[in-house]
Amino acid sequence: MHPSSTIPITAAIHSRRSLGGLLLVATFLTAIAHAAPLPQLKVSDNHRFLVTDDGKPFFWLGDTAWELFHRLNRDEAEAYLKVRSEQRYTVVQAVALAELDGLTDPNPYGEKPLVNNDPTQPNDAYFQHVDWIVSKANSLGIYVGFLPTWGDKWNKKWGAGPEIFTPSNAETYGEWLGRRYKDAGIIWILGGDRPAETEAHKDITRAMARGLRKGDGGRHLMTWHPTGGSSSSQHFHEDKWLDFNMRQNGHVAEFNGRYDLTRADYDRTPMKPVLDGEPIYEDHPVSFDAKKFGHSIAADVRRPLYWDLFNGAFGHTYGHHSVWQMFDPKRGKPVNNPLLGWQEAIRQPGAAQMKHGRALMESRPFLTRIPDPEVIVTDPVATSVPGTGRYHFAATRDSQGRYAMVYAPAGRSFRVNLSKITGTNITAWWFNPRTGGAEEVGTFRNEGTRDFISPNPGEHLDWILVLDDAAQQFPPPGVPLPSPTVR
Repeated sequence: MHPSSTIPITAAIHSRRSLGGLLLVATFLTAIAHAAPLPQLKVSDNHRFLVTDDGKPFFWLGDTAWELFHRLNRDEAEAYLKVRSEQRYTVVQAVALAELDGLTDPNPYGEKPLVNNDPTQPNDAYFQHVDWIVSKANSLGIYVGFLPTWGDKWNKKWGAGPEIFTPSNAETYGEWLGRRYKDAGIIWILGGDRPAETEAHKDITRAMARGLRKGDGGRHLMTWHPTGGSSSSQHFHEDKWLDFNMRQNGHVAEFNGRYDLTRADYDRTPMKPVLDGEPIYEDHPVSFDAKKFGHSIAADVRRPLYWDLFNGAFGHTYGHHSVWQMFDPKRGKPVNNPLLGWQEAIRQPGAAQMKHGRALMESRPFLTRIPDPEVIVTDPVATSVPGTGRYHFAATRDSQGRYAMVYAPAGRSFRVNLSKITGTNITAWWFNPRTGGAEEVGTFRNEGTRDFISPNPGEHLDWILVLDDAAQQFPPPGVPLPSPTVR
C-alpha cells in the first residue's frame, strides 16, 4: 500500500509537510503531467448547449462505463477506450466509489478506494489507477464524466452500500478530488442513481459540490445523476453549482412518460442545458422484465438518441448492459443476466450507430437548434403520427429556419409544415441512422405542406428526413460543416 494511503485528506490538503502529503501532491502532479490537454467546457451563451472555452460546439456522446475504474485493469481499460474513441464517443461516465461493492471488492490490482471506508482517507494506490485511466481517456480525446461515488454510499435503499458520507466528510473528499483532477479533462457527476429523499441527502450533495469547486477552482462543469425516470432538476435545478440537468429516462422502450420529459426539463426556468445520462441500454431486459418484453436491440437504443436530441437535449449517453458492469464471463458476478461479455458488447450495432447521430447534428448549424413538434402536421385521425409508444415521430429545426429534421422510427406516411423553413426552395434528404448515409430526395418549391414516407419502410427501419433551405447549400447530412458555419 502506498505510504500516503493512511494520511487523512485534511493533512494532505492543509499540511504539505508530511511525507504522505508530499506523496499525494507528487502523484497528483505526475497524473496531470501525463494527461492530454483537452479544452475546458462551459455552457453556451444561450444556455442550451455545451461549448469549449473558445466557443466551439461540443457534442456529448457518452457511454455508461460505470465500473471502468473498479473492474478493468490497464490493458483492458485501454482496449475499451480505444474502441470508444474510434466510435467517436466524447465522454465516458465512470465511478470512483463504484456501485458493485466498490468499497470492499478491490480493483484488479488488489486496491480498495478508502482506508477503513473513510472518505477522508483515500487509498492513493487505488486512485493512481484512476489517474491512469483518466489520463488515457484524455489522450484519446475523451472526457471522463466522473462520479465521486455511487449513490448507495449516501442513500443505500438497495445495493451494497454502506452509507459512509456526511456533509463534513463529503466536502473534504470533494475538495481532495477537485485538487487531484483540477487540470484533467473531466465533468463532475454527483448523485449516482439514488434519490435525494431527505434534507440530509441534499446537504451531502451540496457539500460535495462545494468541496469540488474549492478543489478545482470551478474549472469543471457539474451535474447530478438521478434515479430511473427522474431528473437532477427535481432536487437541484435552481442550485448554482448545477450547470446542466441530467435525466435518467431509464430502461423502457416507449416515448411517453420518459423520453418526453426531456422537453419538460428543456422548458424549465432558469434555462439550463439538458441531457439524458441513462436511457435504455442495448441488450438490456426491457423494463427489467426479459420474460415479458425481451431484451432491447439496436433500434431500441437509436430511438431515444433522436427522441432526446429532437426534444432539446444537447447530446446523448448510450449504454450497454454488459459494458456498464464490465461483465466478463470468466470472472462471473453478472448483474441481471447480461447476454455477452463486455469485450464483445463494445462492438454491438447500437454502440457503433451512435456516431451517426453526432455526425448529423454536426452537419448543420449547431447552437441554433430547437425542438419543434409543429414541423409535423398532426392528423387527429391518424393518431400514430406523430405517434406514441415506440412510434413517436419527433422534429427539430434551426431557430432561423435554415433547416428542419423529422425522426421517423417506423415506416409511416407523415406530413410536414414547410413554412417552418425559410427560402424559396427546399432540398430534401433521407438520412439513414443505421449507416450514416444520406440520399437526396430532390429540390422543390417551399409551398404549404408536403407528405413523405421513408425509403424501404419497416418496423425497425428508422429514417430521418432533413429539409434544408436550398440557398444555404449545406453539405449532405452527416458531412461536417466548415467551423465558422457550425458556430
